[in-house]
Amino acid sequence: MIAAHIVGASGYAAAELIRLLDRHPDVALGTLESESGAGMRVCDVFPLLATFRMQLAGSGAVDAAAQPGDVVFLAGNHEVAHARAASLLARGARVIDLSDAFRLHERANGAVYGLPERYRDALAHANFIANPGCYVTASLLALLPLAPYANDITQIVIDAKSGITGSGRRPALGAMFAEVDGDVRAYGLEGHRHHAEIVQEARALDITAPIFFSPHVVPLKRGILADVYVAFRPGFVIDLAAIRAAVARTYAGSPFVQLLDGVRPPYLPALEGTNDAQIALAARDGLLHVMSGIDNLGKGAAGQAVQNLNCMLGFPEDRALGTDRTALER
Repeated sequence: MIAAHIVGASGYAAAELIRLLDRHPDVALGTLESESGAGMRVCDVFPLLATFRMQLAGSGAVDAAAQPGDVVFLAGNHEVAHARAASLLARGARVIDLSDAFRLHERANGAVYGLPERYRDALAHANFIANPGCYVTASLLALLPLAPYANDITQIVIDAKSGITGSGRRPALGAMFAEVDGDVRAYGLEGHRHHAEIVQEARALDITAPIFFSPHVVPLKRGILADVYVAFRPGFVIDLAAIRAAVARTYAGSPFVQLLDGVRPPYLPALEGTNDAQIALAARDGLLHVMSGIDNLGKGAAGQAVQNLNCMLGFPEDRALGTDRTALER
């Protein structure tokens, strides 16, 4: 059994990690560290995890417990990741960071970017993984199949909506439910920190067109819907059947990506608690519309982190993630 430890174990993503890792047949939950929740039981911090009576440990507990070959999930903020990753790796532990500390190439410090649908082979040899965030994952799953059309794309607009858990368990005032209820609130109007990450990965696909990213928070607990609008050079004819075939090819063998048939859009309630992604396509007035839906705490955080663990350790990608599906039109 592989021991899995969590730093920052009292956040929303950590709760999903605990739930998923507990059902993993090859992993045993190790030390759960939380500065704010030290001494409390998991079931007291997360009522939905009512049967988990493990006690949260205080700061530094994971550093003391981690052994060579163990896996440590860094589920805190980027300051915690910067402070802890190097020492854990030096001890021989494997690290999966859920913050944005190491996602950009110039800050990666050897971390492999953890989008399995793109970097599956590299993840199989990694001991340090930078887990992508929810907005970026939803956006990139929409863009990956468009690589063959890179030279024809002239503009991309990503209009993305997130449930309020995307702000974490200590949200700012503007992300609290009483503030968001009844509203669809745009933010990051002067630029969002995840824009650079989306552009970085689009450029790796040779997509050089300008990308405009507009995030919104909506009054849902969880879920991400990214509406990606793609404009092409003058004279380009959108062949929706060919693009649909490109999506199917891209995700052949990817167990979590579903290509929806017809004009059926992603349905976020069906994705809650899963590591699934739903992709839908439409085209009109010379624009391609790619819709990408995920659970921001699943494929956008903890589920993808467990998928990355499986890739790293050579397990089937869907181990503990509740599906044996392959990419199909549904």
